Order: sequence, then C-alpha cells, then structure tokens
Amino acid sequence: MRLSSKATTLLILAAVIAIAPVFFPSSYYFRVGSLIFVNGLAVTGLVILIGYAGQISLGHAGFAGIGAYACALAPVHLGLHPALAAVLGALLSAAIAFLVGRPILRLKGYYLAVASLGFGILVSMVLSNEAQLTGGPDGMAVPELGLRAVLKAIGIDLSNTEFWYAFSGLVLVIGAWLALNLYHSPTGRALRALHGSEVAARTVGVDVAHYKLVAFVISAVYASVSGSLLALQNKFITPDVAGFMHSIEMVTMAVLGGAGSVLGAILGAAILTTLPQVLTVFQQYEQLMLGLVMMLVMIFMRAGLLPSIARRIRGRAE
Repeated sequence: MRLSSKATTLLILAAVIAIAPVFFPSSYYFRVGSLIFVNGLAVTGLVILIGYAGQISLGHAGFAGIGAYACALAPVHLGLHPALAAVLGALLSAAIAFLVGRPILRLKGYYLAVASLGFGILVSMVLSNEAQLTGGPDGMAVPELGLRAVLKAIGIDLSNTEFWYAFSGLVLVIGAWLALNLYHSPTGRALRALHGSEVAARTVGVDVAHYKLVAFVISAVYASVSGSLLALQNKFITPDVAGFMHSIEMVTMAVLGGAGSVLGAILGAAILTTLPQVLTVFQQYEQLMLGLVMMLVMIFMRAGLLPSIARRIRGRAE
C-alpha cells in the first residue's frame, strides 16, 4: 500500500520531531528545535499565501506581534488564561487581516508587497510607541502557560525546554496537517488556480478576490499563533517580533526551502534558524556567509531546496 504525499509528509515531520532528541547533547538543542517549530508554523502559513495563492506579504510579522502581545496583555487587562489569550490573538489577527486584506489584495506584484510592508511597520510602530500599554522597546513579561504543571501533576515531568520542544512540535504537525488538507480541498484547488493565472481562474468561475482574502486570513492566523508560542515560550516579548526584519526572515525561510511545499518551507525555517549558530565561527563574516548561501540556493535551486532536490532525484530514477 502506497502512502499519499500528505501522509508521507506528516510521517516524515513527526518522525524527525520524535527522533531528533535522541541526538541532542544538551538542553540547548531543545530550545533551538522549539524555535525551528515556531518559525516553521509561521512559514507554513506563508506557504498557503505564497505557494498556494501566489500572493506576497512583507508584513506578516505584524500578525505575529498581535498574537505575541495578546498573550502578554489579555491576561493582565482581561483576566484571560494565556491559552485563551492566544486564541483571542488569532481571532483578532483574522479580523484585522480581513479588514486590511480587502483593499490591499486588490493590488498586485510590488504594490501588494509595499502595502503589506506598510501594515507590518505600522503594527511595529504602535507596539514600540505605546509604552504605557506595551512596555515600549523594553518589552513586557508574558505569564506562564501552566500546562507543564498540569502534566507534572499526572506524572509527566518535563523540563521547560523539553516541554516547549514537544508542545511546539505538536502544534507544527497540526498546522502542517491543516495546510495539507487545504491543499487537496476545493478551496486549495481554487487557490492554485488563481496562482497559475487570475484571469484564467476568473474565467472558470473562481471568485478571485474571495479566495485571495481567504488565503491572507488563514496565513495571518498561522503567524499569530506562532507569535503567541514564541511569547509564551520566552515569557517575555519585545516589538522586534513584529519588526520588518522578522517579516523578511519569514518570507526568506519559505522561499529558501520551497514556498510551494509545506515540508520544504519547514526545512527553510530549520536552515535559517540554525545557520546563524553554525556560522558564528566566521564571526564578523557571519552575515556575508549567510547571504552567500542564500544567493547560491536562489541561483541554482530556484524552486527552493526541497522541490529542487526531489526533482533531481526523480530525474535520476527515471
């Protein structure tokens, strides 16, 4: 019995998450792994927007900032549990994405990229300047999630880094499963149709504006949840989470690994999360080496790392 591509992707992802800790020499690697999963969740949302629907956003870190600060502010001002605060952040991000997306998704190409960039910068400025509410550039503390204490009470005693590795990995697998299900759904087929040609998609009855907005809202929710996970994991958050460079990093991760592939985008997140740690041996040349690696991949593997490698393997097999 041959497994479907969806099942194969999920099995590979789950197996890597489960087996990797066997090779971790210290708890530091659990921390790096959890950061990979958080970034992987954000870029999975960008796969839906960029890879499926063919739209670009340079302001998605703004939604990550909304999710992160929801976990910091809602427990203090609304008395919500941090988990409910994360849900509130996701709902708020979806609502804002719906309102913002309706006008800006009428734009195309560079105009859409600039408009989305403006949104991300606006969110970052608000978080930085409203110091009385958000703590300004100094950031603010985030309450403990409390789930680790519940697990300890039932006999599952995990360290902080082990818990966040497992929890972030579980959320990533769920996010990947939802994205893969979307790909094979009627909505996913409509998104891929408008990616190929908006004119052709409109000709066969696809509501282009509606489905572009759907992709934008879904990807915003992914970014918001990733921001919430990062805030809860660090127990502290600053406006940098909504900064311009974070948006660029997210898009770069997706494109590097393969924006049309969920597993490829997660691979891109893993590479760009771990590569700076590896390149510290080059000290002042770290950024130069990182840029060089990215340039080489974009020149010789334009579809992204994973799709390009898979294509070459299939070509040799044939």
